[in-house]
Amino acid sequence: MWVINGLVQSARRFFCLFAIAVFGLAALPALAETRLLVLGDSLVAGYGLPPGQSFPAQLERDLKASGRNVTVINAGVSGDTTAGGLARLDWSLADNPQAVIVVLGGNDMLRGLPPEAAAANLDAIITRLGSRGIKVLLAGMMAPRNMGPAYVDAFDAMYPDLADRHDIEFYPFFLDGVALDPALNLDDGLHPNEAGIAEISRRIMPVVIRLLARLDS
Repeated sequence: MWVINGLVQSARRFFCLFAIAVFGLAALPALAETRLLVLGDSLVAGYGLPPGQSFPAQLERDLKASGRNVTVINAGVSGDTTAGGLARLDWSLADNPQAVIVVLGGNDMLRGLPPEAAAANLDAIITRLGSRGIKVLLAGMMAPRNMGPAYVDAFDAMYPDLADRHDIEFYPFFLDGVALDPALNLDDGLHPNEAGIAEISRRIMPVVIRLLARLDS
């Protein structure tokens, strides 16, 4: 009889532990969602691409595939300059993102606008985001070499200078590995195609992960 009682007690302990494991784990909350906004121009908006193939959409897929619960918000407006990005910053933050990737300056450069003005606009954007406790990743651009050494030096230097000054994450060239490659761009030679977007997302991912790590710290 004592053998039977021992078996019954062992069975009860097993089922209790099983229930705790199953229902306890089931009761744990899901990983909190992180909202990451990408503020930019046509490179962000997805110019010339099918729906769902923009950089923010691709980045979200890549982040989720890596096991991260991140919603990436597309705040790209084709043709936007740094001044335009600054002007619409407040309403772009309506979804209360915890982190922002800034991809602006290309149109300033294409229009030959003064790098000093672009730097001031970017500085204001970063400062305003920081005042709200939002973590920032600044993605740089590069001026074509035919714009002259003075313009090229001033434009290219403003991105690392701003990143250093504000102590934020920095990706030196948003189009790294994609610019000037016909296989990765649309026929206009300026905007990435779907393969180009996938390559940009792949290359910038390590920096985005560092940005997200700042949220935990």
